[in-house]
Amino acid sequence: MRTRAAALVAALTLLAVTACSGDTSGPSDRVRPETGPSTEQAAPEAAAPADTSCNPRASRRPSGALPAAGKMPAGTYMRKIQERGYLILGTSQDTLLFSSRNPFTGAIEGFDVDMGRQIAQAVLGDPGKIRIKVIPYADRSEVVADGTVDIVADTMTANCARWKDTDFSSIYYDAGQKVLVKSTSDARGIDDLGGKKICAAEGSTSYTNIGAAASKPTAVALATFGDCLVAFQRNEVDAISTDDTILVGLSAQDPYAKIVGPALSKEPYGMAISNAHQEFTRFVNAVLEKNRANGTWKKTYERWLGDLGPAPAPPAAEYRD
Repeated sequence: MRTRAAALVAALTLLAVTACSGDTSGPSDRVRPETGPSTEQAAPEAAAPADTSCNPRASRRPSGALPAAGKMPAGTYMRKIQERGYLILGTSQDTLLFSSRNPFTGAIEGFDVDMGRQIAQAVLGDPGKIRIKVIPYADRSEVVADGTVDIVADTMTANCARWKDTDFSSIYYDAGQKVLVKSTSDARGIDDLGGKKICAAEGSTSYTNIGAAASKPTAVALATFGDCLVAFQRNEVDAISTDDTILVGLSAQDPYAKIVGPALSKEPYGMAISNAHQEFTRFVNAVLEKNRANGTWKKTYERWLGDLGPAPAPPAAEYRD
């Protein structure tokens, strides 16, 4: 597992060198050219109250048995994917262990990518029938709503505000937001970082949570967490705050950093799907149910996240209908 993590660290190092030349690996492509980091943004004085109007973990219940791969029902979105011949997955390329570029093959791989491949397998009978679009964090809901991608698997937290714009699958991973600081820092969490600059990806729930911190840090929004790491290493920001799973990947790239805190929040990951295709949401949930039961989820965890310890039980599915 350490060998895999080391290879993925090298992948991000390679990305830093080649980022200016854009994304040119095989079937993967970028939704839009990557721009420079956004300007620093002060954390809001009073964060909007969290939307608690729903149970964000509750998705749409599977309806009946899964159809055989390659035999999707007529008139369904799954049939459209089958006829096209490949699934379009939206994800990032610099989230180590979840979706990052392999330096030797150029392929984007990780836990989230394997989640997408499992859906391709269920629809088409081949996990390789997938095309990856690298998307900005801020556009994750937009690209499923407008049909740019079929599904997003990108460490995306399911919450009530996002449910208004998109469907989510049942939860496939539970994370929690913590803080990455210099190894010499005395900070034990975000409460010790009042007035300090803390970076998160633009459009992420992590950025919103920094703004809600009682210690009143200064939130800095950059395009990706890879950009946050560069800013952190240049001493342009004092810390990075996001899901613990992402921070593990970032800390693996910087021996002078450490993760601290109790968790600021719970971050349940769901795959985003257009709410215009609810039958696809139910199909995806049936695939997830099958893979929880047959050990596929456990094997995927062990492949990518085994360094975090033994695989826990997968998150239990919850449904709203």
